[in-house]
Amino acid sequence: MQDRAKVIFGNAIEKAAYKKACKSKKKYAGKFGDDSEKNYPVAIQKNAYIGDLLDVRNVLVGSLETNAHYDKNASIPMEEFDVKKGIIVGNIRMGFGHYRISMAIASAAKSMGYIPYWMDLNSYGETTCTKVISAQNDLYSLGSRLSSKSALFNRFIWEPLNYEGFRKLSYNAGDQKNAELMAAVFKNIPKDIPVVGTHVWPAQAAVHAGMKRVVNAIPDNWPMALHFAEGSVHAVQTHQAYQGYRILNGMNGEKVLNPMPEDSLVYTGHYVDHELVSNIEADCEARKERKAHGKPMRFLLTIGGAGAQKEIFAAIIKNLLPVIKLKVAALYINVGDYKNVWYDLLKEIPEMKELSTEHFDDWTEMQKFASDAVTGEVTGIHGFYHQNIFEAVYATNLLIRSADVLVTKPSELAFYPIPKLFIKRVGGHEKWGAIHSAEIGDGTLECQDIPHVLQMINLFVSDHRLLNDMCDNIIANKKAGIYDGAYKVVELATRR
Repeated sequence: MQDRAKVIFGNAIEKAAYKKACKSKKKYAGKFGDDSEKNYPVAIQKNAYIGDLLDVRNVLVGSLETNAHYDKNASIPMEEFDVKKGIIVGNIRMGFGHYRISMAIASAAKSMGYIPYWMDLNSYGETTCTKVISAQNDLYSLGSRLSSKSALFNRFIWEPLNYEGFRKLSYNAGDQKNAELMAAVFKNIPKDIPVVGTHVWPAQAAVHAGMKRVVNAIPDNWPMALHFAEGSVHAVQTHQAYQGYRILNGMNGEKVLNPMPEDSLVYTGHYVDHELVSNIEADCEARKERKAHGKPMRFLLTIGGAGAQKEIFAAIIKNLLPVIKLKVAALYINVGDYKNVWYDLLKEIPEMKELSTEHFDDWTEMQKFASDAVTGEVTGIHGFYHQNIFEAVYATNLLIRSADVLVTKPSELAFYPIPKLFIKRVGGHEKWGAIHSAEIGDGTLECQDIPHVLQMINLFVSDHRLLNDMCDNIIANKKAGIYDGAYKVVELATRR
């Protein structure tokens, strides 16, 4: 196995940083064991939640009972990987973003005639890989929640870590050593099957395991060495990201570094589901029609994977209640798998209840609502909750088509083709998603406090130009190929 922590794209890592990286791997190996010699069995099972929608099959590694996505009520067919038509979508549950990007890749793959195999490296409870990822995920989730509650923590710790800490080349060295402990889950995966990593760890692990065709789908618009998986092809969603990654901009202070090789980095455009891209024109025209005819403007509020936006949600709901009662606005509120957020909102805003319809843990009913709403009437407040992570994430994707405005932090959803109102980011790296969206005209500036969020909400309600311009820009962006990233990633991974 090549030591990818010593030299990264021709740039030698300082001895102290390399030593620290080795200590990190040793610490995790000591805590969770080193299973690099283990021979984990692999099984394939249809995903019970998005299997029908996106043709997704779960890859199960190790003991079935220790797999988070193992469906005990379904059989395990004697199925082998389809090396010619299969594509591994490697991901981890860390918030909702990496799952959503994975769903976009799976959707594009299905539309292009490929079979998406879902490989969540944070779901194999028996493995060192999952134990290492879970430990780091717990820390990141805690940091995200603290950053939304403490301005001091956010300003002095979380923002600098997400903005400059993860940017450093030395940080990648540590991740590369830790990823060596993750490679065992790929041991019995055919080495010729293409892999798309929607988080850097699956991409790094796949490279360490000797997978021959790996694409690393980088999620953010702020270039950070955190996202490097040397040995893979790196895909980026914006031209700014391309330039920053190509020259390793700022990844070792002011030092000019050796650039990435040309064939290691590709601009693809935004990673978006086929179902959304293929309906952009119809959905944007429907939004403009609803606005022109005075139909309730539909705001989609979607909580992030750390469950950290309740205060902003509450302010928006209170502000919109009068116009919801007048049928000037309507609300979709997807709390994901955080049911407590919904009940906290009801407790804080009792008058919500009489206007609300709950769509809780009924996937069939939820899909019907989303489908009917594309052409039907919607009034009041609609709350969505799903205990299962796949449904919790994908519910937002299904609701996007019939929503007029998506209210979100500038995360992976910043790249989706729907008019967007950006609330305050969680981590400094996210602000560049809002900047990019505002520049291509499909989203607002980042509203960093509640008064500015409410100002923008009121503008959307009272003004025609804001929504119509965004819809026109989205259609123009589609013609320019900006939303074709998921297709391009699949093409990169499957080219021979």
